[in-house]
Amino acid sequence: MKKIHIVLLVVIALAIAGLLTMMSDITTYDTIESARRKGGKFVHMIARLDKAAPIQYDAVKDPNYLSFYAVDSLGARTQVVYHNSKPSEFEHSDRIVLKGKMKGDVFECKEILLKCPSKYKDNRADQMKEFQAAPSADTAYKGSTTSIEKP
Repeated sequence: MKKIHIVLLVVIALAIAGLLTMMSDITTYDTIESARRKGGKFVHMIARLDKAAPIQYDAVKDPNYLSFYAVDSLGARTQVVYHNSKPSEFEHSDRIVLKGKMKGDVFECKEILLKCPSKYKDNRADQMKEFQAAPSADTAYKGSTTSIEKP
């Protein structure tokens, strides 16, 4: 074999190894039912807070205990227990990404990521109104002169 063939084989082997490594990092989101079927395996779920159910959190008694109910996109509901402090703006979040394990009927959450509804939405009409109402650089400073005198 020529040196070029050996180099090409090594490059191809490294590319395949790299792809396999990247594929293992790909995360899929599970539903509540699929998390129950995986029983005890670490999963990521997207759900929303069930605002009809009470949230159990007492910052004075136990600041590292949060319990609430979540509903996934298929309508399945589960209790979630999070052993950490309650994230700010928790009640206002649109969607919640939950990372953890299902233990029986309770999801033991290790990490919560919040997706807020209004903070990141692109509302072009409001942006245009704000842009048109804002004074331009030419009109904002026209007529105002500042002189700096040297001592």
